[in-house]
Amino acid sequence: MKQSILLVTLCLIIFSCKTEKSENNDSEASLIRGEFILIDDAAVLKGKDFIYGVVIDDITKELAKKVSPLQREEYDMVPVVVKGIIKPNPQQGWEEIVEIKEIVGVSAPTSELPTKIKSTENEENTNDSLRK
Repeated sequence: MKQSILLVTLCLIIFSCKTEKSENNDSEASLIRGEFILIDDAAVLKGKDFIYGVVIDDITKELAKKVSPLQREEYDMVPVVVKGIIKPNPQQGWEEIVEIKEIVGVSAPTSELPTKIKSTENEENTNDSLRK
């Protein structure tokens, strides 16, 4: 009887250690705040002092869907907070890549867009006369 209780206790300790190791893999995911953009087949996450390429998977595509209504222009980057694993990039491109594990939040861009200057017909005529 004592042996079976000891055996059950030993099994519980071993299984709880395995569970603990798998939780550590999730704890490697760090909280990342930055601006996100997905264009065609490339995704980038840019912060104040880093730029990471992003692994394009289902979570990245879901983040792109959440970000797209907040973009004011096609190439507008949107602030996001995600949990992800940063790892070295085995391919050409960014030195490090992020595999997004969880989308924490998405917010609207706060900075103003760069000022665009449109030329008018008068300016075009003036430029044409200056060229002659």
